[in-house]
Amino acid sequence: MRSINDRVMQQAAEWIATEPVWLCTVIATWGSSPRAVGSLLVANARGAVCGSLSGGCVEEDFLQRIQAGYYRQPAQVIRYGEGGLTPNRTLPCGGTLEVLVEYLPSTAENRHYLQQQRALLEGYGALVKHFTLPYACQSLRAGEAENQNGVEREDGQLTLRLAAAPAVLIAGLSAAALCCSEFAVALGFNTVVCEHRPEVLNDYAASLNEQVELVRQFPAKFIEREGCPRRCAIISLTHDPRIDDLTLMEAIRTDSFYIGVIGSQRSSENRRKRLKAIADFTEEQLNRIHAPIGLAIGSKTPAEIALAVMADVVLHKNRGPSESPPAATAVCPE
Repeated sequence: MRSINDRVMQQAAEWIATEPVWLCTVIATWGSSPRAVGSLLVANARGAVCGSLSGGCVEEDFLQRIQAGYYRQPAQVIRYGEGGLTPNRTLPCGGTLEVLVEYLPSTAENRHYLQQQRALLEGYGALVKHFTLPYACQSLRAGEAENQNGVEREDGQLTLRLAAAPAVLIAGLSAAALCCSEFAVALGFNTVVCEHRPEVLNDYAASLNEQVELVRQFPAKFIEREGCPRRCAIISLTHDPRIDDLTLMEAIRTDSFYIGVIGSQRSSENRRKRLKAIADFTEEQLNRIHAPIGLAIGSKTPAEIALAVMADVVLHKNRGPSESPPAATAVCPE
């Protein structure tokens, strides 16, 4: 379950072994900015880049400035868009973004600094960095994994909170699962699809977004082996109780913030009875399952079902476990 930010941090660690790098973090946006706070990019002096600040609008200008000798302070904040570096080069979306740029020469200290950040973000953790601009990071520590990305700034002091991207594990491929995976990628989730059935793989695997990780394994077996962290949602979309029920039995044993399964109200009630009889789950454990899955928007088509599912996942991710309302149900045929 690797996000774009994971790949950025890995690339930064590889480059800094032999050359300086510029590690950039989006710290503020206004208007319709294509990248969220916490998005990362790393670049080197050769013009190579990994990650994105804007979806492609400003990267060329940023790389030209690096090669022209800009951004050699240990840490500084730059702005693109209205009132920014290039007033004649506005973002096509009309938005504005601010970026923290860290210049990291190839030293043992900076290599260790990047490795620390990678370690803190592994397992869907979080980190907190504090700066007195324009000096290098003064402190780096672990943060609360449930925290959202954010920045605090005052009189040259900057504190950056960066959490690992949330994840979604989709059990079973289907038309609705394909749509769910597309929404999940667009929403910034690390997205994994587990599917073991050859005939289903033949029908759908080629249509998966390239950013989706396909695991050709029985979903319950994958969850049993790998587990799922708190920032992961598990959704089962097969309509096959032999897959859905076993997926739920393993999902309940994890810390996942959301567990959901497709089906009608009647099939969901029957499943609940089966799980209680077979696995002897408590009412509290069974109440973690959102069944029927998704928000009640009257969804019928695969795209509408996926919209209802991912909207509910985002709702619970953003509210957190202590604020989450009871599961809202989407209409789904038998």
